[in-house]
Amino acid sequence: MSHIVQIQTQVRDPVAVDAACRRIRIPAPTQGTAKLFTTTKTGLIVQLPGWKYPAVVDVSSGRVDFDNYGGRWGEQAELDKFLQAYAAEKAKIEARKRGHSVTEQTLPSGEIKLTIHVGGAA
Repeated sequence: MSHIVQIQTQVRDPVAVDAACRRIRIPAPTQGTAKLFTTTKTGLIVQLPGWKYPAVVDVSSGRVDFDNYGGRWGEQAELDKFLQAYAAEKAKIEARKRGHSVTEQTLPSGEIKLTIHVGGAA
């Protein structure tokens, strides 16, 4: 029996943030304070490809702060790719914590299909 799930992501797990960065081959996140044009934000700093300013993840609130000036300072697709990677990595981490195995397939559309095998049977 299969189920279709849509996830609205709150970014709260630093381990999954690190795994997402590795997955999409960007530098590992660093803890600190970053300038976002006229403001500063503190959290996990994620440098997205081609972005003038980093994205800053506040794991306590789940919020990601960024300033890409409507796409002029960085393509939204790069943030979307990071969030997709985070959601996939977080889902895999949680499934494995519960003793389940996970298989993954990247669909032609770029979407990620995760199949969670309850009890670890693959």
